[in-house]
Amino acid sequence: MERWVEETLHSGFRVRLRTDRVLFDSETEHQRLIIFENEDFGRVMMLDGIVQLTTRDDFVYHEMMAHVPLFAHGRVRKALIIGGGDGGVLREVLRHKKVKSVTLCEIDRSVIDLCREHFPDISAGAYDDPRTRIVIADGTKFVAETDERFDVILVDSTDPIGPGAVLFTKEFYTDCRRALADGGVLVTQNGIPFLQASELKQSVSYFRDLFDDAYAYLATTPSYFGGPMSYGWATDNAKLRQHKPRKIAKRHAKAGGFATRYWSPAVQAGAFALPAYVRELVEA
Repeated sequence: MERWVEETLHSGFRVRLRTDRVLFDSETEHQRLIIFENEDFGRVMMLDGIVQLTTRDDFVYHEMMAHVPLFAHGRVRKALIIGGGDGGVLREVLRHKKVKSVTLCEIDRSVIDLCREHFPDISAGAYDDPRTRIVIADGTKFVAETDERFDVILVDSTDPIGPGAVLFTKEFYTDCRRALADGGVLVTQNGIPFLQASELKQSVSYFRDLFDDAYAYLATTPSYFGGPMSYGWATDNAKLRQHKPRKIAKRHAKAGGFATRYWSPAVQAGAFALPAYVRELVEA
């Protein structure tokens, strides 16, 4: 008998994925986690009924969360990732050879362990890079207590449900602001604006109280159903999101011109050109 797993994120909208082969299905200390094979999306991970990762399209989300802020900033040496236990964002950040250290703060050790086992190509050795430091802790507590300062903070969180809810509060963003170095950039996962408009609108309103420049950019990941995914953007330097493709391309070339499957200098510049319905949310 076929087994189908339903994504339960949206109250009026459901998507089901066929589980061709289940690899893991259990409760971790913090959340319900299932890993399975699917003909269309490859290997899939869901947390608490929400798709987090598939091997067919992971490159979209991970490239756009990492490369947009790093190439916009241009001088990142020290990065912090909150969440991101699958190692994909970590993998992409480490492709920037001038980055000296990356701290990955993940609340659920089992996510890292299971992704090492079932998604080795997602992290691609990033966990073992000498520049990587893994901290198993609540991200809100880490940023509240750390004395370190980071050039970028990337919040690779789940949706604001369960353990991820605290990563969408003004208190957390305030602590991120304090943990940023001068000229630093905060980027957050902010859901599908067509279906989760209030999530993006609220986060950007908090950013506006804390930073000189608060905005968002978009990318389309096929397994994040319902339209393009939004990434919240906060910094004190408004020029960072206004670079022309030519300038970004020069930075990419200096970084080694590594190959990407979604991100490009032109895509980066265009990602901040928001359609009217999204612009209304971030400029309100």
